[in-house]
Amino acid sequence: MIDVKHSTMTIIELIWLQSPRKHLQQDAPMNFQHSSAQKNIPVILGGFHPTLLPEEALQHADAIVTGDAESVWQNLLNDAEAGMLKRRYDAAPSQPQQIILPRRDLFSGKGYLPISLMQFSRGCMNECTFCAISSFFNQTHRTRLISEMVREIKSQNLKMIFFVDDNITMNKEAAKELFRALIPLKIQWVSQASIDIACDTELMDLMAASGCLGNVIGFESINPQTIREMNKTPNRVSEGYETEISTLKRYGLQVWAAFTLGHDTDSKESLYDLYEFALRHKFTFAAYNVLMPYPGTPFYEKLKQEHRLLYDGTWWNHPEYHFNHAAFKPAQMSSNELTDIAFDIRKKWSSPSTVIKRSLDLKTNMKTLQKMMIFWKYNLLFRRETFKKQDMKFGYGDIGSGSS
Repeated sequence: MIDVKHSTMTIIELIWLQSPRKHLQQDAPMNFQHSSAQKNIPVILGGFHPTLLPEEALQHADAIVTGDAESVWQNLLNDAEAGMLKRRYDAAPSQPQQIILPRRDLFSGKGYLPISLMQFSRGCMNECTFCAISSFFNQTHRTRLISEMVREIKSQNLKMIFFVDDNITMNKEAAKELFRALIPLKIQWVSQASIDIACDTELMDLMAASGCLGNVIGFESINPQTIREMNKTPNRVSEGYETEISTLKRYGLQVWAAFTLGHDTDSKESLYDLYEFALRHKFTFAAYNVLMPYPGTPFYEKLKQEHRLLYDGTWWNHPEYHFNHAAFKPAQMSSNELTDIAFDIRKKWSSPSTVIKRSLDLKTNMKTLQKMMIFWKYNLLFRRETFKKQDMKFGYGDIGSGSS
Protein backbone atom coordinates (compact mmCIF):
# COMPACT_ATOMS: atom_id res chain seq x y z
CA MET A 1 0.00 0.00 0.00
CA ILE A 2 1.21 3.51 -0.81
CA ASP A 3 1.26 5.84 2.17
CA VAL A 4 0.46 9.18 0.54
CA LYS A 5 0.42 10.93 3.91
CA HIS A 6 4.10 10.28 4.46
CA SER A 7 5.49 10.07 0.95
CA THR A 8 5.74 12.14 -2.19
CA MET A 9 3.70 11.48 -5.29
CA THR A 10 5.55 11.96 -8.57
CA ILE A 11 3.21 13.87 -10.87
CA ILE A 12 4.32 14.60 -14.40
CA GLU A 13 2.35 16.43 -17.03
CA LEU A 14 3.49 15.20 -20.43
CA ILE A 15 3.07 17.25 -23.54
CA TRP A 16 4.93 14.46 -25.30
CA LEU A 17 6.88 11.52 -23.94
CA GLN A 18 10.11 11.13 -25.85
CA SER A 19 12.91 8.61 -25.59
CA PRO A 20 16.00 8.89 -27.81
CA ARG A 21 17.07 5.26 -27.91
CA LYS A 22 15.20 1.98 -28.15
CA HIS A 23 17.16 0.42 -25.30
CA LEU A 24 15.85 3.11 -23.00
CA GLN A 25 12.32 2.10 -23.88
CA GLN A 26 12.90 -1.62 -23.64
CA ASP A 27 15.18 -1.87 -20.59
CA ALA A 28 14.54 1.26 -18.53
CA PRO A 29 11.85 3.30 -20.28
CA MET A 30 11.39 5.83 -17.55
CA ASN A 31 14.24 6.19 -15.07
CA PHE A 32 12.08 8.21 -12.74
CA GLN A 33 9.53 5.38 -12.66
CA HIS A 34 12.08 2.85 -11.43
CA SER A 35 13.57 5.29 -8.95
CA SER A 36 10.14 6.18 -7.60
CA ALA A 37 9.15 2.51 -7.36
CA GLN A 38 12.20 1.82 -5.17
CA LYS A 39 11.04 4.57 -2.83
CA ASN A 40 7.40 3.42 -2.88
CA ILE A 41 6.36 6.63 -4.63
CA PRO A 42 3.57 6.36 -7.21
CA VAL A 43 4.10 7.91 -10.64
CA ILE A 44 1.12 9.62 -12.25
CA LEU A 45 1.29 10.79 -15.88
CA GLY A 46 -1.07 13.28 -17.46
CA GLY A 47 -1.22 15.63 -20.41
CA PHE A 48 -1.25 15.26 -24.17
CA HIS A 49 0.76 12.08 -24.53
CA PRO A 50 -1.21 9.97 -22.02
CA THR A 51 -4.46 11.29 -23.47
CA LEU A 52 -3.63 10.58 -27.10
CA LEU A 53 -1.62 7.40 -26.46
CA PRO A 54 -2.91 6.02 -23.15
CA GLU A 55 -1.73 2.44 -23.61
CA GLU A 56 1.81 3.57 -24.31
CA ALA A 57 1.85 5.91 -21.32
CA LEU A 58 0.55 3.19 -19.02
CA GLN A 59 3.76 1.26 -19.62
CA HIS A 60 5.66 3.97 -17.74
CA ALA A 61 3.45 4.86 -14.78
CA ASP A 62 1.36 3.54 -11.95
CA ALA A 63 -1.61 5.54 -13.25
CA ILE A 64 -2.49 8.02 -15.96
CA VAL A 65 -4.99 10.85 -16.25
CA THR A 66 -6.54 11.58 -19.62
CA GLY A 67 -8.01 15.00 -20.33
CA ASP A 68 -7.96 17.85 -17.81
CA ALA A 69 -7.18 16.55 -14.35
CA GLU A 70 -9.29 18.86 -12.16
CA SER A 71 -12.48 16.79 -12.23
CA VAL A 72 -10.79 13.53 -11.18
CA TRP A 73 -7.81 14.68 -9.13
CA GLN A 74 -9.42 14.49 -5.70
CA ASN A 75 -10.72 11.00 -6.46
CA LEU A 76 -7.23 9.98 -7.53
CA LEU A 77 -5.72 11.28 -4.28
CA ASN A 78 -8.37 9.51 -2.22
CA ASP A 79 -7.73 6.25 -4.06
CA ALA A 80 -3.97 6.58 -3.58
CA GLU A 81 -4.37 7.22 0.13
CA ALA A 82 -6.60 4.16 0.44
CA GLY A 83 -4.12 2.02 -1.49
CA MET A 84 -6.63 1.56 -4.33
CA LEU A 85 -5.05 3.62 -7.08
CA LYS A 86 -6.66 2.81 -10.43
CA ARG A 87 -4.55 2.49 -13.56
CA ARG A 88 -6.49 5.08 -15.48
CA TYR A 89 -8.60 8.15 -14.70
CA ASP A 90 -10.57 9.63 -17.60
CA ALA A 91 -11.55 13.21 -16.86
CA ALA A 92 -14.82 14.56 -18.20
CA PRO A 93 -14.84 18.11 -19.65
CA SER A 94 -15.38 20.70 -16.95
CA GLN A 95 -14.94 24.40 -16.30
CA PRO A 96 -11.18 24.97 -16.03
CA GLN A 97 -9.28 26.15 -12.95
CA GLN A 98 -12.15 26.76 -10.57
CA ILE A 99 -11.24 28.81 -7.48
CA ILE A 100 -7.57 27.71 -7.47
CA LEU A 101 -4.87 30.37 -7.88
CA PRO A 102 -1.29 29.41 -8.79
CA ARG A 103 1.60 29.97 -6.37
CA ARG A 104 3.45 32.66 -8.29
CA ASP A 105 5.54 33.49 -5.25
CA LEU A 106 7.52 30.34 -6.05
CA PHE A 107 8.97 32.09 -9.13
CA SER A 108 10.22 35.13 -7.22
CA GLY A 109 13.94 35.85 -7.56
CA LYS A 110 14.57 33.00 -9.99
CA GLY A 111 15.19 34.95 -13.19
CA TYR A 112 11.82 34.53 -14.88
CA LEU A 113 10.65 37.06 -17.44
CA PRO A 114 8.44 39.81 -15.96
CA ILE A 115 5.27 38.42 -17.51
CA SER A 116 2.47 36.42 -15.91
CA LEU A 117 1.05 33.35 -17.66
CA MET A 118 -2.69 32.87 -17.28
CA GLN A 119 -5.45 31.01 -19.04
CA PHE A 120 -9.01 32.08 -19.75
CA SER A 121 -10.10 29.16 -21.91
CA ARG A 122 -9.06 25.71 -23.01
CA GLY A 123 -9.52 23.86 -26.24
CA CYS A 124 -10.79 24.75 -29.66
CA MET A 125 -13.95 23.86 -31.55
CA ASN A 126 -12.26 23.96 -34.94
CA GLU A 127 -11.45 20.66 -36.64
CA CYS A 128 -8.11 21.34 -38.28
CA THR A 129 -6.85 18.00 -39.53
CA PHE A 130 -3.29 18.39 -38.22
CA CYS A 131 -4.01 19.82 -34.77
CA ALA A 132 -3.48 17.83 -31.59
CA ILE A 133 -5.36 20.49 -29.60
CA SER A 134 -8.60 19.58 -31.36
CA SER A 135 -8.01 15.88 -30.72
CA PHE A 136 -7.09 16.34 -27.06
CA PHE A 137 -10.15 18.46 -26.27
CA ASN A 138 -12.42 16.63 -28.71
CA GLN A 139 -13.37 19.88 -30.46
CA THR A 140 -14.62 21.49 -27.25
CA HIS A 141 -13.89 24.92 -25.81
CA ARG A 142 -14.46 25.95 -22.21
CA THR A 143 -13.95 29.26 -20.40
CA ARG A 144 -13.33 30.27 -16.82
CA LEU A 145 -15.56 32.62 -14.87
CA ILE A 146 -14.74 36.27 -15.56
CA SER A 147 -14.77 37.00 -11.84
CA GLU A 148 -12.08 34.34 -11.34
CA MET A 149 -9.93 35.89 -14.06
CA VAL A 150 -10.17 39.32 -12.46
CA ARG A 151 -9.34 37.85 -9.06
CA GLU A 152 -6.25 36.11 -10.41
CA ILE A 153 -4.99 39.22 -12.19
CA LYS A 154 -5.45 41.30 -9.05
CA SER A 155 -3.67 38.66 -6.95
CA GLN A 156 -0.33 39.35 -8.61
CA ASN A 157 1.67 42.49 -9.31
CA LEU A 158 2.72 42.19 -12.94
CA LYS A 159 0.89 44.25 -15.54
CA MET A 160 2.04 42.20 -18.53
CA ILE A 161 -0.02 39.05 -19.10
CA PHE A 162 0.36 36.25 -21.60
CA PHE A 163 -2.95 34.40 -21.88
CA VAL A 164 -1.82 30.95 -22.97
CA ASP A 165 -5.20 29.99 -24.43
CA ASP A 166 -5.15 27.91 -27.60
CA ASN A 167 -7.57 30.44 -29.09
CA ILE A 168 -8.72 33.16 -26.72
CA THR A 169 -11.38 34.37 -29.17
CA MET A 170 -12.85 30.97 -30.03
CA ASN A 171 -16.01 32.07 -28.20
CA LYS A 172 -16.19 35.67 -29.33
CA GLU A 173 -18.98 36.72 -26.97
CA ALA A 174 -17.12 35.29 -23.97
CA ALA A 175 -13.95 37.02 -25.17
CA LYS A 176 -15.77 40.35 -25.37
CA GLU A 177 -17.00 39.90 -21.81
CA LEU A 178 -13.43 39.21 -20.67
CA PHE A 179 -12.02 42.22 -22.51
CA ARG A 180 -14.62 44.51 -20.95
CA ALA A 181 -13.54 43.29 -17.53
CA LEU A 182 -9.86 43.86 -18.35
CA ILE A 183 -10.24 47.53 -19.32
CA PRO A 184 -10.35 48.97 -15.77
CA LEU A 185 -7.43 46.73 -14.71
CA LYS A 186 -5.08 48.64 -17.06
CA ILE A 187 -2.95 45.65 -17.97
CA GLN A 188 -1.23 44.79 -21.25
CA TRP A 189 -1.49 41.37 -22.75
CA VAL A 190 -0.82 39.02 -25.65
CA SER A 191 -2.40 35.70 -26.54
CA GLN A 192 -3.26 33.37 -29.41
CA ALA A 193 -6.21 34.08 -31.69
CA SER A 194 -7.52 33.29 -35.15
CA ILE A 195 -7.37 35.69 -38.09
CA ASP A 196 -11.16 36.09 -38.20
CA ILE A 197 -10.99 38.39 -35.16
CA ALA A 198 -10.43 41.16 -37.69
CA CYS A 199 -13.95 40.59 -39.07
CA ASP A 200 -15.60 41.68 -35.80
CA THR A 201 -15.28 45.43 -35.18
CA GLU A 202 -16.67 45.32 -31.64
CA LEU A 203 -14.24 42.56 -30.72
CA MET A 204 -11.32 44.52 -32.14
CA ASP A 205 -12.36 47.69 -30.31
CA LEU A 206 -12.58 45.87 -26.99
CA MET A 207 -9.36 43.98 -27.60
CA ALA A 208 -7.43 47.20 -28.19
CA ALA A 209 -9.11 49.02 -25.27
CA SER A 210 -8.30 46.15 -22.88
CA GLY A 211 -4.55 46.44 -23.48
CA CYS A 212 -3.85 43.89 -26.21
CA LEU A 213 -0.42 44.33 -27.80
CA GLY A 214 -0.80 41.56 -30.37
CA ASN A 215 -1.51 37.89 -30.91
CA VAL A 216 -0.01 34.70 -32.23
CA ILE A 217 -2.10 33.94 -35.31
CA GLY A 218 -2.05 30.67 -37.22
CA PHE A 219 -2.06 31.62 -40.89
CA GLU A 220 -0.76 28.14 -41.78
CA SER A 221 -0.85 28.79 -45.54
CA ILE A 222 -1.68 31.46 -48.12
CA ASN A 223 -3.13 28.89 -50.53
CA PRO A 224 -6.97 28.72 -50.27
CA GLN A 225 -6.94 25.08 -51.40
CA THR A 226 -4.54 24.19 -48.59
CA ILE A 227 -6.77 25.95 -46.06
CA ARG A 228 -9.79 23.99 -47.32
CA GLU A 229 -7.97 20.66 -47.17
CA MET A 230 -6.75 21.25 -43.60
CA ASN A 231 -10.31 22.32 -42.68
CA LYS A 232 -9.27 25.53 -40.93
CA THR A 233 -12.58 27.37 -41.08
CA PRO A 234 -11.51 30.71 -39.47
CA ASN A 235 -8.95 31.24 -42.24
CA ARG A 236 -11.52 31.31 -45.03
CA VAL A 237 -11.48 35.08 -45.19
CA SER A 238 -10.28 37.61 -47.76
CA GLU A 239 -7.82 36.62 -50.49
CA GLY A 240 -4.31 36.62 -49.10
CA TYR A 241 -5.65 37.85 -45.75
CA GLU A 242 -5.12 41.39 -47.03
CA THR A 243 -8.24 42.92 -45.49
CA GLU A 244 -7.67 41.29 -42.11
CA ILE A 245 -3.99 42.23 -41.93
CA SER A 246 -4.85 45.85 -42.77
CA THR A 247 -7.37 45.85 -39.92
CA LEU A 248 -4.85 44.45 -37.43
CA LYS A 249 -2.34 47.13 -38.44
CA ARG A 250 -4.96 49.86 -38.14
CA TYR A 251 -5.38 48.86 -34.50
CA GLY A 252 -1.61 48.78 -34.04
CA LEU A 253 -1.55 45.10 -33.06
CA GLN A 254 1.63 43.16 -33.59
CA VAL A 255 1.31 39.84 -35.41
CA TRP A 256 3.23 36.72 -34.49
CA ALA A 257 2.43 34.61 -37.51
CA ALA A 258 2.56 30.81 -37.55
CA PHE A 259 2.83 28.72 -40.71
CA THR A 260 2.78 24.96 -41.22
CA LEU A 261 4.98 23.51 -43.95
CA GLY A 262 4.57 20.26 -45.83
CA HIS A 263 0.93 20.11 -46.90
CA ASP A 264 0.20 18.08 -50.03
CA THR A 265 -0.37 21.31 -51.95
CA ASP A 266 3.00 22.74 -50.89
CA SER A 267 5.79 22.93 -53.44
CA LYS A 268 9.33 24.09 -52.82
CA GLU A 269 8.46 27.41 -54.45
CA SER A 270 5.25 27.92 -52.47
CA LEU A 271 7.11 27.46 -49.19
CA TYR A 272 9.36 30.38 -50.03
CA ASP A 273 6.23 32.34 -50.97
CA LEU A 274 5.23 32.13 -47.29
CA TYR A 275 8.50 33.81 -46.36
CA GLU A 276 7.97 36.60 -48.91
CA PHE A 277 4.39 37.09 -47.72
CA ALA A 278 5.44 37.46 -44.08
CA LEU A 279 8.33 39.73 -45.00
CA ARG A 280 6.11 42.00 -47.10
CA HIS A 281 3.76 42.47 -44.15
CA LYS A 282 6.64 43.01 -41.71
CA PHE A 283 5.22 40.64 -39.13
CA THR A 284 6.75 41.01 -35.69
CA PHE A 285 7.66 37.38 -35.76
CA ALA A 286 6.87 34.27 -37.78
CA ALA A 287 7.24 30.58 -37.03
CA TYR A 288 7.78 28.19 -39.94
CA ASN A 289 6.84 24.82 -38.50
CA VAL A 290 7.25 21.53 -40.32
CA LEU A 291 3.94 19.69 -40.06
CA MET A 292 4.03 17.05 -37.35
CA PRO A 293 1.84 13.93 -37.62
CA TYR A 294 0.46 13.71 -34.10
CA PRO A 295 -1.30 10.45 -33.22
CA GLY A 296 -5.04 10.84 -32.91
CA THR A 297 -5.27 13.47 -35.63
CA PRO A 298 -6.84 12.99 -39.08
CA PHE A 299 -3.51 14.04 -40.59
CA TYR A 300 -1.71 11.16 -38.87
CA GLU A 301 -4.33 8.63 -39.95
CA LYS A 302 -4.20 9.86 -43.56
CA LEU A 303 -0.42 9.47 -43.71
CA LYS A 304 -0.64 6.07 -42.04
CA GLN A 305 -3.15 4.80 -44.61
CA GLU A 306 -0.97 6.11 -47.43
CA HIS A 307 2.19 4.53 -45.93
CA ARG A 308 3.91 7.93 -45.74
CA LEU A 309 4.92 7.94 -42.08
CA LEU A 310 8.63 7.77 -41.33
CA TYR A 311 10.44 6.54 -38.21
CA ASP A 312 8.16 3.48 -38.02
CA GLY A 313 5.22 5.79 -37.44
CA THR A 314 6.46 6.64 -33.94
CA TRP A 315 8.80 9.60 -34.40
CA TRP A 316 8.42 10.57 -30.72
CA ASN A 317 10.16 7.34 -29.65
CA HIS A 318 12.54 6.76 -32.54
CA PRO A 319 16.28 6.98 -31.75
CA GLU A 320 17.03 8.74 -35.04
CA TYR A 321 14.42 11.48 -34.93
CA HIS A 322 15.68 15.05 -34.51
CA PHE A 323 13.81 18.24 -33.68
CA ASN A 324 12.38 20.19 -36.64
CA HIS A 325 12.83 17.28 -39.04
CA ALA A 326 10.01 16.05 -41.26
CA ALA A 327 8.52 12.80 -39.94
CA PHE A 328 6.62 11.89 -43.11
CA LYS A 329 6.98 11.79 -46.87
CA PRO A 330 5.66 15.04 -48.40
CA ALA A 331 3.77 14.93 -51.67
CA GLN A 332 5.95 17.29 -53.72
CA MET A 333 9.45 16.94 -52.25
CA SER A 334 11.50 14.60 -50.12
CA SER A 335 11.39 14.71 -46.33
CA ASN A 336 14.98 15.97 -46.26
CA GLU A 337 14.12 18.74 -48.69
CA LEU A 338 11.22 19.84 -46.51
CA THR A 339 13.45 19.84 -43.43
CA ASP A 340 16.18 21.82 -45.19
CA ILE A 341 13.82 24.38 -46.75
CA ALA A 342 12.08 25.03 -43.43
CA PHE A 343 15.42 25.63 -41.72
CA ASP A 344 16.61 27.83 -44.59
CA ILE A 345 13.49 29.97 -44.31
CA ARG A 346 14.00 30.34 -40.56
CA LYS A 347 17.58 31.43 -41.15
CA LYS A 348 16.51 33.97 -43.77
CA TRP A 349 13.76 35.28 -41.51
CA SER A 350 16.18 35.77 -38.62
CA SER A 351 19.05 37.27 -40.63
CA PRO A 352 20.15 40.73 -39.46
CA SER A 353 19.12 42.45 -42.71
CA THR A 354 15.66 40.87 -42.65
CA VAL A 355 15.09 41.71 -38.98
CA ILE A 356 15.99 45.34 -39.64
CA LYS A 357 13.68 45.48 -42.64
CA ARG A 358 10.78 44.02 -40.67
CA SER A 359 11.31 46.41 -37.79
CA LEU A 360 10.50 49.44 -40.00
CA ASP A 361 6.73 49.32 -39.65
CA LEU A 362 5.36 52.53 -38.18
CA LYS A 363 1.92 51.02 -37.57
CA THR A 364 3.11 48.14 -35.39
CA ASN A 365 6.76 47.45 -34.61
CA MET A 366 7.71 51.14 -34.37
CA LYS A 367 4.38 52.42 -33.06
CA THR A 368 5.64 52.80 -29.49
CA LEU A 369 8.92 52.40 -27.66
CA GLN A 370 7.49 49.38 -25.87
CA LYS A 371 6.59 47.63 -29.12
CA MET A 372 10.02 48.37 -30.51
CA MET A 373 11.56 46.75 -27.43
CA ILE A 374 9.27 43.71 -27.79
CA PHE A 375 10.25 43.36 -31.44
CA TRP A 376 13.99 43.45 -30.85
CA LYS A 377 14.03 41.41 -27.66
CA TYR A 378 12.09 38.49 -29.05
CA ASN A 379 13.60 38.49 -32.51
CA LEU A 380 17.08 38.23 -31.01
CA LEU A 381 15.84 35.48 -28.71
CA PHE A 382 14.23 33.48 -31.51
CA ARG A 383 17.25 33.90 -33.76
CA ARG A 384 19.29 32.19 -31.08
CA GLU A 385 16.66 29.47 -30.66
CA THR A 386 16.56 28.83 -34.42
CA PHE A 387 20.12 27.58 -34.41
CA LYS A 388 20.15 26.10 -30.92
CA LYS A 389 17.25 23.68 -31.40
CA GLN A 390 17.70 22.58 -35.01
CA ASP A 391 18.72 18.90 -35.16
CA MET A 392 18.36 18.44 -31.41
CA LYS A 393 17.62 14.89 -30.29
CA PHE A 394 14.69 14.21 -27.99
CA GLY A 395 14.74 12.78 -24.52
CA TYR A 396 17.86 11.70 -22.68
CA GLY A 397 20.13 11.38 -25.70
CA ASP A 398 22.93 13.58 -26.89
CA ILE A 399 22.10 16.85 -28.55
CA GLY A 400 22.94 16.94 -32.23
CA SER A 401 25.62 19.27 -33.48
CA GLY A 402 23.02 21.49 -35.18
CA SER A 403 24.07 24.48 -37.23
CA SER A 404 25.44 27.88 -36.50
